[in-house]
Amino acid sequence: MKTASKNGPPLTRSLSAQVLMLTVAFVMLAEILIYVPSVARFRLNNLEQRIEEAHLAAMSLLSIPNFVASPEFERELLAAVSAHGVVLKQPQTRILIQADGMPPSVAASYDLRQRNMLMLIADAFETLFATDGRVIRVIDDATMRADTEVEIIMDEAPLRAAMLTYSWNILTLSFAIALITAGLLFLVLQGRLVRPIRRITESMTAFRQAPEEPSSSIDPSTKRSDEIGVAQRELAEMQEQLRQSLKQKTRLAELGAAVSKVNHDLRNILATAQLVSDRLTLSDDPDVRRVTPRLIDAIDRAINLCRRTLRYGSADEPPPDLASFPLGDLVDEVGASVGLPTGGEIVWRNRITNGMEITADRDQMFRVLLNLGRNAVQAISESGEIRVQAARTDTGVSIDIQDTGPGLPPVAREHLFEAFTGSARSGGTGLGLVIARDVMRAHGGDIKLVQSDASGTVFRLFLPDPQA
Repeated sequence: MKTASKNGPPLTRSLSAQVLMLTVAFVMLAEILIYVPSVARFRLNNLEQRIEEAHLAAMSLLSIPNFVASPEFERELLAAVSAHGVVLKQPQTRILIQADGMPPSVAASYDLRQRNMLMLIADAFETLFATDGRVIRVIDDATMRADTEVEIIMDEAPLRAAMLTYSWNILTLSFAIALITAGLLFLVLQGRLVRPIRRITESMTAFRQAPEEPSSSIDPSTKRSDEIGVAQRELAEMQEQLRQSLKQKTRLAELGAAVSKVNHDLRNILATAQLVSDRLTLSDDPDVRRVTPRLIDAIDRAINLCRRTLRYGSADEPPPDLASFPLGDLVDEVGASVGLPTGGEIVWRNRITNGMEITADRDQMFRVLLNLGRNAVQAISESGEIRVQAARTDTGVSIDIQDTGPGLPPVAREHLFEAFTGSARSGGTGLGLVIARDVMRAHGGDIKLVQSDASGTVFRLFLPDPQA
């Protein structure tokens, strides 16, 4: 992205470096877990081989009368098996091969017949860390004859040297395997994980800096079906939705400024209309006197609406002015103001029970019912009816506004209660439902769509009982 930030983390703290170091560490840990028993097995094999060589050396004395050989021959046998002494024990025979002089002092004895794996591992590390050139005794049964016991006294230094060489070879091989594995894994993760995550991070940074610029959005991969691909597509969709929301809010802000200016001039016009309507009350014409109160009420509501519109969003916006009033009378007033066709094609049905009262802001409830009623009138194309009915519950009052129109289109249902996107007709703003929802929620209630199909649409208002 051209607007993306290039200030990533330092190399030592980057995801790539962490993957590389963790891979090396894990491979080396695995090699250590393999090395520990393997070095013990190496030591055991070495000692078993020495036992077999000592067995063969002792067996060569069986062809000699009385099993007594010359000192020179015994020294040659001991040199062949690198030992200070060998003892062969059979049920009826005992053979000793020993160098001249007293045997050296034995520092440790190991009976291989009584060693389990944990003991062999402990013995192996004891040998590795022994640096004083110890002489040890090793006892085991001969492989070729189970009734034959072989004992050998030997220097531990050659065994330790062989084990150190073996350990160094294992370490070198392990480090090479770790580097190769880490390198291959690094290349795979770099292309499949690190770079895509870096693209996501850069896109998020770019979007934060310029959310309204289309170039700041990520271009999601259409070929990946794994978590990275899902994350890219979800991020792209979220960025697009946020961009549209920002555009809508900017549009609403501009519209609000324009409405404030229009509202100011409209108040002046309505003030003039109010003066004229006051003079109409003095007319002797009965038709004029009959409609004048309704005209005056409409103008008063318009002036009050203009006043509230200018206060909308301010910190001192007053709460609803609650009062008890008959709901049926309000519904009749709304029916006279929704703009029904003069030919009677659309009928307004007030099915509110006589005497039912609600506690609410009367002017605001008039706005809610008027907006829903006008929407219903516009939804009925030719003829039909609009029914308003209410029922009292344990917690409040529910009011249903039902029309016999064709129902809301799918687009309108998806964006219900969204300004400028939830309108069911061309050119509509969708503000009527937004205003209705805000008013109902200010009362502690709500509005919801109960039904919308070919038989008509039903909106339900819920108004809580203040004493419930």
